[in-house]
This record gives sequence, C-alpha cells and structure tokens, in this order.
Amino acid sequence: MNIHFDYIEDKVEFFEAIDLKTLEAKINAQIEENKPLMLRVHHVGHQMHVDEKGKTFFTAVVHFKAK
Repeated sequence: MNIHFDYIEDKVEFFEAIDLKTLEAKINAQIEENKPLMLRVHHVGHQMHVDEKGKTFFTAVVHFKAK
C-alpha cells in the first residue's frame, strides 16, 4: 500500500458581502483557516457593484500560495 500526499500549492477563493467590513471579516477568517496548510495571500482582487436600487455589493477573489 502506497500513501502519497499532494501539497496544495495554489488556491483561489471567492468572497461576497453587502459591506466591506463583512467582506474583510470573511477574508480574514479564511486566512486563519489556510495558515495550517502553509498558504499565504499572494494576490487580492476586489470589485464593488451598485444595483439599480442603489444597493452596494462587494466581491473579492483571493489567491493563496504555498510559503
């Protein structure tokens, strides 16, 4: 029986929220979850959208890479 472990070298995650504070909290929580996997933030992209009713919507994509 052979056991083979693959390491996660890259991971991309997407987040969404109705305000920046919530979006930041979601990203920070995921950063803490990825620390034991030895993943750190490589790049963050974000965007804001305002719908026809004037309601804001925030999204972010976070690229994690192995240390």
